[in-house]
Amino acid sequence: MTTRTKYHTFVKNLIMAIKTKSVLHTYEKHLEDRYWMVEEAAAGIPASALFDLINLTHLNKSFIAGMLNLSTKTLDRYRQGEKRLNPASGELMLKLFSLFKKGEEIFGNSDEFQKWIETPAYGLGNKVPKELMQTSAGIDLIMDELIRIEYGDLA
Repeated sequence: MTTRTKYHTFVKNLIMAIKTKSVLHTYEKHLEDRYWMVEEAAAGIPASALFDLINLTHLNKSFIAGMLNLSTKTLDRYRQGEKRLNPASGELMLKLFSLFKKGEEIFGNSDEFQKWIETPAYGLGNKVPKELMQTSAGIDLIMDELIRIEYGDLA
């Protein structure tokens, strides 16, 4: 990779990070408030926020589509049609935003957290955290493990 290519990649990633952080900022002040999450999910989260989540988390579109029991084409149509997610899908998305925010706080950056979610975790029965993200309960288990890590309760 040439220096010029590296620079363009860096600038592209920086712009994406700035855009994504501003989207996360829209939600982050409320992510700890479960009542707000319920109300926001019920009102309908814009499908475009899913793509911000994909950019923020580096989870691929197929993975997110699978979580929501939708095809990638349907996700694209939702974004183009400016549709809103149903309450269950919106709740999963907000929980993922919350999970990744907490993960970045604990691990210091998204890259380190990304490595952790790809590795079997002792506190999760040696399961890979990313594999547990398919359900709301799985996201809660991962969040509980992050809180244990935060407080040094690794046993």
